[in-house]
Amino acid sequence: MSVYVVLLRAVNVGGTGKLPMSELKTLCEAAGLKNVQTYIASGNVVCESGATAATVKKKLEAALADYAGKPVGVLVRDPEEMARVLADNPFPKSAPNRTVAIFLDAAPPADAIAQAKHREGEEIALGRREIYVHYGDGMASSKLVLPAAKAGTARNLNTVAKLAQMAAARR
Repeated sequence: MSVYVVLLRAVNVGGTGKLPMSELKTLCEAAGLKNVQTYIASGNVVCESGATAATVKKKLEAALADYAGKPVGVLVRDPEEMARVLADNPFPKSAPNRTVAIFLDAAPPADAIAQAKHREGEEIALGRREIYVHYGDGMASSKLVLPAAKAGTARNLNTVAKLAQMAAARR
């Protein structure tokens, strides 16, 4: 069995009438995932499967689309990738709750930073399949738009660290 961290995009898992954590866990189990554990109400799952990451992604996207009535993005990483995302943080001295990794399916385009709009002091760096952003003044007031991140999902580095720890504990 392989261990995976699953990150959902654009789903409010904590809101009324959306996708409660208990239902997310049930959907994951129905899609064949084992030992499903959710983490905070923002679409994070640590699980195990005999399937490949691509198959896990495909099955969960189908199950979530049936549930939500619209496409729901799913990004999948293994424990080593999650640890590497944390280790590759280009802003290690910045507050982890003000620094995010935006997870993507593929490497970000080389011009992703140049395409950023409404940038006002945010620091941006490209990772392997992530875009890192440090919001010095916090995310709430930021107007930053990253076209390359449209199909991605962001997690602050506190969350990345916890998910990496949870996944590593399964080894």
